[in-house]
Amino acid sequence: MESLFIPTQISILAEIGDKTQLLAMLLVLRFRKPWPIVWGMLVGILGNHILAAEVGHLAAGFLSEVALNGMLAAAFAAIAVWTLLPDQRGDDDDSKLKRYGPFLTSTVAFFFAEMADKTQVATLVLAAQYEYPFFVAVGTTLGIVISNTPVVLLAGNFVAQNLPLKLIRRIAALAFICLAVYSGYETAKLAGWL
Repeated sequence: MESLFIPTQISILAEIGDKTQLLAMLLVLRFRKPWPIVWGMLVGILGNHILAAEVGHLAAGFLSEVALNGMLAAAFAAIAVWTLLPDQRGDDDDSKLKRYGPFLTSTVAFFFAEMADKTQVATLVLAAQYEYPFFVAVGTTLGIVISNTPVVLLAGNFVAQNLPLKLIRRIAALAFICLAVYSGYETAKLAGWL
């Protein structure tokens, strides 16, 4: 049970103010259907963390901090671009996001948003330390869902009703770009390039 409860608690704390909460809010703003987003979050993150737990359990210590930070910088940059795409295509109902729906879009978005995230790294490390990597993955996933469900159900609806969507997307994209630049800087420092 320790393989489940410790990762859950660590993940809850790690998620406070994390980019996953921002992504959850953006998806609520886009679709205005919170429950399919919560279920998509659960499925996407669980898939990502099961993969991370297995990799961590089988190959603990093979991923360098430089590689993880580089992947994190790339993920932040990709999310920044993705955040702006609806503004470039328009927000009509025929967009690809609307066609795939809130559940599938959320599943894919959260799966990729968790790549090289601190909770994915935590899952890798914890799975290397505990005997049951599957329970570690379930625990870290539960922690993320516990942290983000109130954002989806409460804050997302408030923001959707009171703030302009284009402004929120631009601010979110800027935040992700800043995170990408910072992660790139940290990667360069760790690699000895700076």
